[in-house]
Amino acid sequence: MIPAQFDYAAPTSVDEALGLLAQHGDEAKLMAGGQSLLPVLRMRLNAPEMVIDLGRIESLRGIREDGDQIVIGALTTHHDVATSALVEQHAALLSKAVRAVADPQIRHRGTFGGALAHADPAGDVGAPTLALGAQFVIAGAGGSRTVAADDFFVDLFETAVGEDELLTEVRVPKHTGWGAHYEKFVRVAQQWPIVAVGATVRPGADGSIAEARIGLTNMGSTPLRARATEAALAGVAATEDGVRAACDQAAEGTNPPSDLNGDAAYRRHLATVLTRRAVLRAAGR
Repeated sequence: MIPAQFDYAAPTSVDEALGLLAQHGDEAKLMAGGQSLLPVLRMRLNAPEMVIDLGRIESLRGIREDGDQIVIGALTTHHDVATSALVEQHAALLSKAVRAVADPQIRHRGTFGGALAHADPAGDVGAPTLALGAQFVIAGAGGSRTVAADDFFVDLFETAVGEDELLTEVRVPKHTGWGAHYEKFVRVAQQWPIVAVGATVRPGADGSIAEARIGLTNMGSTPLRARATEAALAGVAATEDGVRAACDQAAEGTNPPSDLNGDAAYRRHLATVLTRRAVLRAAGR
């Protein structure tokens, strides 16, 4: 299909983009890599009067260290995140999850910040940032503010980013030395996950799990933490028997959808199985 007619602007700075947002209000749509927005426009599920293309704002690209954090610009592509040595060393869970995003073409064009701002609960990047305790830097007319991952994802396709704001960077605390694994269950290769689980584990000196952080994908209207399982895993031996009981609680507090790929009960069962696999792989088992 052909999109409805719209005006187009390609600012070269954050301030210019914010000015355009202030001028056009809720009639404008931001475009990063365009991998989510363009299909929506083609199907006329949304018909903005103005599309503001952020692709020329070079300050929003790149990955760097800042003390005990890794800073990822919002326009950094999935490919660049997946192949970053810094991310691999200090936030391995994020590295592994981003490699599972769609296919190479999407990873080369789609952006890390764009996917997070889109906030699809079946997207692969939200749950890992939540599990890693990331912080989201949001720019607006009054300056920048920082929002914790726990407060960033509000509801289905809704985040803490206001209509007159844009996401500029994501700051991920270093989890150097932690094991990590992203377990994704799909019916067809490169599909959105029916359920996925990201786990990162800090090993104990005696072969136990000193600490675990677990994010759940597509188990509710937003990414979720499996907090009951995280608490139950502390001090547990990193063995199949040791991990199983803790992971049986993985779906606690979730509200997964029911659709053609599976009902809510099926997804809850998947969450327990995938969490056990992800934790054991993250622990090196």
